Amino acid sequence: MKHRANRRRMSNKKFIAILSVFVMLALTMVVGCAVDGTVAWLVSKSETSVSTFTLGDINIELAKEPGSESQPLKIIPGVDIKRPLRVTVKEGSEACWLFVKVEGTNWPAKVSYSVAGGTGGWTALSGYPGVYYCEVSAGDAQTGVVYDVNCNVTVSEELTKTEVNSIASGPQPQLSFTAYAVQRDGIGDAATAWAAANNS
Repeated sequence: MKHRANRRRMSNKKFIAILSVFVMLALTMVVGCAVDGTVAWLVSKSETSVSTFTLGDINIELAKEPGSESQPLKIIPGVDIKRPLRVTVKEGSEACWLFVKVEGTNWPAKVSYSVAGGTGGWTALSGYPGVYYCEVSAGDAQTGVVYDVNCNVTVSEELTKTEVNSIASGPQPQLSFTAYAVQRDGIGDAATAWAAANNS
């Protein structure tokens, strides 16, 4: 009887030991699957698509119209003066807002200046005296384009000899021309583009 009880106890201990081994193996497999990721998922991977970015650029040049140097720039009552210039948007540029700024120094009364005509359809920028603009399309900018700028100086007939003499004896009047180009993409109007040109 004692022998059977011992056997039963041994048998129970073996059973518990074997059961413990199975439980440990089962836990190891579950943990192993979770850690190692050996669960088989359906996976698909596409081909890589590479986008290479290049930099946009705008290049311009301002020059006097060929042959215009020979024209005298004399202030004579009632005689208008033309100052032709050229703005070149160089090949490979981006669509842009193109500006020309005209500034007068030591400028006499009864003499005025403005930009009119020429190619590009120059428009005075409202609120900014002496600033004129036109839009350059992407196609023109890519191939390169030249815009004529006709600056007209109007001398009043009422300019007197005394006023002419005071101009001659003082600092000489001058006009300065500066061209600017600002990208058109992302900028919807000329005033915003001009603000960008002056903040760069």
